[in-house]
Amino acid sequence: MRRKDREITDISRINEFLSGCKVCRMAMCDGNKPYMVALNFGYTEVDGVFTFYFHSAQEGRKLDILKVNPAVCLELDWSGDVVESSNPCAYGYQFASVIAEGNVEFIQSTEDRIYALNRLMLHMTGKEFAFTPQMVQGVCVYKVTADTLSCKIR
Repeated sequence: MRRKDREITDISRINEFLSGCKVCRMAMCDGNKPYMVALNFGYTEVDGVFTFYFHSAQEGRKLDILKVNPAVCLELDWSGDVVESSNPCAYGYQFASVIAEGNVEFIQSTEDRIYALNRLMLHMTGKEFAFTPQMVQGVCVYKVTADTLSCKIR
């Protein structure tokens, strides 16, 4: 990170920031072309290791790409306000963002799928739900455990 003065390393502050984010952008490589999608997500943090959980349809371009190359970059941000100045070159923008890198792992077991979907629903709604095995078999469920994660704020 170039601007170390804006870097956030405190895990509790990163968790606080992530708890307010509802959309994660997942970037991947489709051969030599970039491809990005916006996804809802859930996450856990255990001893400073962040794992992000996602779900989708069981087919589509995103899954075709991830099956060939599971390496992804995640971006999550919180928007703020314009920082004004009398000098147009001194204008800026308040923001916070997290960038994480890792590999997609498709979740196969029913128990792990229920756990992942509950992390997603808890993050998005504040509630846990009673998923049945039939419900979780109807979707693709996957996770990314961050190999690297950085948080920046202005």
